[in-house]
Amino acid sequence: METQELHRGRLIDHIQLVVSDLAASRRFYEAIFQALDIPQGGSAESYFWFDELFVSSRDSEAAQGHLTGRHHLAFQARDRAMVEAFYEAGLAHGGKDNGGPGERPYHPGYYAAFLLDPDGNNIEAVHHGEAERSAPSVKITF
Repeated sequence: METQELHRGRLIDHIQLVVSDLAASRRFYEAIFQALDIPQGGSAESYFWFDELFVSSRDSEAAQGHLTGRHHLAFQARDRAMVEAFYEAGLAHGGKDNGGPGERPYHPGYYAAFLLDPDGNNIEAVHHGEAERSAPSVKITF
């Protein structure tokens, strides 16, 4: 078996969404993650994943036949332009407006956009303004 390497963020190890129309979700997520410069981790007939987000059909073995409920997921963007690119890409690939790009009152510099994915999940891209990460990710090798 070859060595594998994962990069993980802060709190979440992974999230799985079980969707009603995998093809529609694939188009939406491929578009927004391309805008956010996040590469696809892999895919198969009944699922695909990007970083910590796994999306599958209800007939995927991991889904056990049940759709997930509605969720709010927020993804970090490098800058305001990336938030805007996320929003436009999502709208062009099946997403619905749930709050266009703009500053929000959560803290100074919080710039975000919100879309509903094909299953009604509230998907956000956010740029937190001038900030510095202590590390780009946590690297796990096994």
